[in-house]
Amino acid sequence: MGTLTQQKAQQTMPQQQQTLFNRRALLNGAAGGFGALALNALFPPTLLGNDHQLIKTPTGVHNALKGLPHFKPRVKRVIYLFQSGAPSQFETFDYKPELEKVRGQDLPESVRQGQRLTGMTSGQKNFPMAPSIFKFAQHGQSGTWMSELLPHTSKIADDICVIRTMYTEAINHDPAITFMQTGAELAGRPSLGTWAVYGLGSDNQDLPGFVVLTSNGSGRPDDQPLYDRLWGSGFLPTKYQGVKFRNAGDPVLFLKDAPGISRTMRRDMLDDLAQLNTLKSQQCHDPEINTRIAQYEMSFRMQASVPELTDFSKEPQSVIDSYGPDVKKPGSYAANCLLARRLAERDVRFIQLYHRGWDHHGGLPKAMKGQCNDTDQATAALIQDLKQRGMLDDTLIIWGGEFGRTVYSQGELTADNYGRDHHPRCFSLWLAGGGIKAGTVYGSTDDFSYNTITPDQKVHVHDLNATIMHLMGIDHTRLTYPFQGRHFRLTDVHGTVVKGILS
Repeated sequence: MGTLTQQKAQQTMPQQQQTLFNRRALLNGAAGGFGALALNALFPPTLLGNDHQLIKTPTGVHNALKGLPHFKPRVKRVIYLFQSGAPSQFETFDYKPELEKVRGQDLPESVRQGQRLTGMTSGQKNFPMAPSIFKFAQHGQSGTWMSELLPHTSKIADDICVIRTMYTEAINHDPAITFMQTGAELAGRPSLGTWAVYGLGSDNQDLPGFVVLTSNGSGRPDDQPLYDRLWGSGFLPTKYQGVKFRNAGDPVLFLKDAPGISRTMRRDMLDDLAQLNTLKSQQCHDPEINTRIAQYEMSFRMQASVPELTDFSKEPQSVIDSYGPDVKKPGSYAANCLLARRLAERDVRFIQLYHRGWDHHGGLPKAMKGQCNDTDQATAALIQDLKQRGMLDDTLIIWGGEFGRTVYSQGELTADNYGRDHHPRCFSLWLAGGGIKAGTVYGSTDDFSYNTITPDQKVHVHDLNATIMHLMGIDHTRLTYPFQGRHFRLTDVHGTVVKGILS
């Protein structure tokens, strides 16, 4: 094998030399090389964001940046249940009984206060207020108000913390989802999961540190698309990007070797390929070559780990039943919730579920029933499952979408039908798990869920992300990466840890 590698390296050497020593490469290397030397002399390695080390942990090898975690973490892993399309707070967690008294009346300007509208409702002649047609009740010792659409989530009321005063600047789906996931409305930044794995590494060498699962809701099957850049690495090395499992067929392509290829042959081929890539890396100093080597190795290990991971046959029937009948449908939200628990058991650092179908500009009552039927039982089962296994204390769960919904109806308001437009000023989201003050409600909105009436309890997207990182042992202001002349971070130049929701 070594001889073959040397022969291949010698065959490609003229082309490598041409690449390395042409005029463009010389000028580029001279300018960047001396600049890099100067920066290394001025700044400590950890500030430059490229100094990883292998740290032995009780569960394995942990490829973290030096100095991380910055302090003792409250959680080891995150499961982010992202409800893409923006669930209505009026039909879930923000009870507004006074709205029934003003049903159909135009939203007062004193409430709207000139706030911007989307192009979908800006042309409406009036804005008739639409109270929810669903009943609400208080649940648990906490007395948290929840809609009748969430009978299973209501049983875990004392395990969650509901934030009613989330807000964002983004008013349309794509920039809003991008903002929630990457801390910027424009595409191209690293995602939250990427930052976490870049800083803290992973305790499982046989699975990616950041895994993404997607499902399609029954409330609106043609809902907003999901783009791979939402879990991308941006300007960070690509080995930290999320690995998306497919929701049909094999979760990962090419899990099985081609006919006639044995595991020994595959191992020998990868060893030989790694030698060639290592030679190229030593000559070009391109970090993406090392990423390629790591990805080949991870793919080899996943051929053994993924089939075992996705095999639910050994799960107790009581657990299967707790997630609901859809758990037997690969790619469903319920199946993904159970898969998320299995990933968490295997110490995957960041697990993100995206469930589409929450964008209800019309026909909201029927669509909300479908979406809640998709998600309610499995979400509650995941919390209870983790709790029974003693894992909830070191796992953080987040449930929520990209913004809220308007108090006024988009289009015609009838006795049993209405729609709601986008509303970024206040929306509901909940968290559970390690470090979270369970059984609480944080923040209050006005009678129209249009404005926050507790200004000291407003929670911006950057505040939420700063808090998530804090619970993982990361100071969000100190995890940075140099790019295009400045040091970037997930929370840009903003973000405050929301201490009021921490236990």
